[in-house]
Amino acid sequence: MTPGNAHDAPAGRALLEHLGPVERPVHLLMDRAYEDNETRKLALDLGFVPVVPPKSNRVDPWEYDKEMYKRRNEVERLFRRLKGYRRIFTRFEKLDVMFLGFLSFVLVVDGLRMC
Repeated sequence: MTPGNAHDAPAGRALLEHLGPVERPVHLLMDRAYEDNETRKLALDLGFVPVVPPKSNRVDPWEYDKEMYKRRNEVERLFRRLKGYRRIFTRFEKLDVMFLGFLSFVLVVDGLRMC
């Protein structure tokens, strides 16, 4: 967990390093905050296939799976639904373990509603 005012890319790289290499290629959907060379290189080195569009001002843009990138919308919709749970959105809990417990509970409830 990171503070709300922290940039996502360093935490994302730390998470990737924690996950370690994968046995077979896995698509890794990322938004443009993660499109820097360091994050993309780390993802490729670990066996992931980074799916992130290059910024418009890139000198040497790369190809990416546009259809797969559209699926990132599903993750964004999940975060929007999580904001409907006041206890999660405003983060009443002081302890990370309690917050993660409520977050897990809300994810189960959300999953059951989607069935």
